[in-house]
Amino acid sequence: MMIVVDIDVMLARRKMSVAEFAEAVGITPANVAVLKNGRAKAVRFTTLDAVCRVLDCQPGDVLRWVPDEEHAHVSAAP
Repeated sequence: MMIVVDIDVMLARRKMSVAEFAEAVGITPANVAVLKNGRAKAVRFTTLDAVCRVLDCQPGDVLRWVPDEEHAHVSAAP
């Protein structure tokens, strides 16, 4: 299973820079990069709340689940 973070998509739609976003959310630009690159192990609900508030979106607009190949093969089996 893989969780994909689409913050970069939302930032582009909002025409917002990483620096502006980081400051508005209250996290460092380095932590934004960790989120954007999928290296985050966890996200606090308070951070997710701030992300959604700043981007005026729902959690599903910035997070999505993509099955890995192994899971997809098991699901597709008859």
